[in-house]
Amino acid sequence: MKLLLVFDFDHTIIDENSDTWIVKCAPERKLPNGLRNSYQPGHWTEYMGRVFAYLGDNGVKEDEMKRTMTTIPFTAGMVDLLGFIGENKELFDCIIVSDSNTVFIDWILKAADFHEVFDEVFTNPAAFSSTGYLTVQNFHAHHCAKCPKNLCKRKVLKEFLDKQLERGVSYTQIMYIGDGGNDLCPVMFLKKNDIAMPRQGYTLEKKISQLAQDLSPVQCSVLVWSSATDIMSYLKLLIKE
Repeated sequence: MKLLLVFDFDHTIIDENSDTWIVKCAPERKLPNGLRNSYQPGHWTEYMGRVFAYLGDNGVKEDEMKRTMTTIPFTAGMVDLLGFIGENKELFDCIIVSDSNTVFIDWILKAADFHEVFDEVFTNPAAFSSTGYLTVQNFHAHHCAKCPKNLCKRKVLKEFLDKQLERGVSYTQIMYIGDGGNDLCPVMFLKKNDIAMPRQGYTLEKKISQLAQDLSPVQCSVLVWSSATDIMSYLKLLIKE
């Protein structure tokens, strides 16, 4: 019996949004207004497809993008936390569920030598075309009204747990570590024994607080963190037990 750690990526593992960081590669490090204003709520992946096309049109190559992405800082304490999890993999399964993309996450984890900490990464599939343009697709289709069109993290988590059960793997506890509004849907799927770990001052924490004020609190426990060392301290306590 293991613990399952579920991580968001942007503003959780890394201290930035990987999709907006890539704009540093654009001419004058900014996007034209028409492109910036073309985003429609719930359709972020399509918007990023247009951003990547713009970068390609301006001759931005894969190696430059990779150099830029691997300068993204990790969140405070995260390097220590991921190192600790890596040293204790017999106790933890660890997955990422993110609205970033496979190329960015792969680059960042491999550059820091953290790719082996994670058993699976669920995110929007991306690849470079034969002409050297980065392309991205929606992760899946779903029927959840609460989530962006391309990704319902609750559906991802539920399908992962079902698949693990078929393999004979179940978890004593699930810990969900995230920051964003799209992390609320999977948090509401968690049970009494599980723990939501929202980042202090970010949307997820505010939404969980609002639910409690509305007298419909989440079922799971809630542990707010500002540095990933808060999470590591909690994991060390659990191991001692």
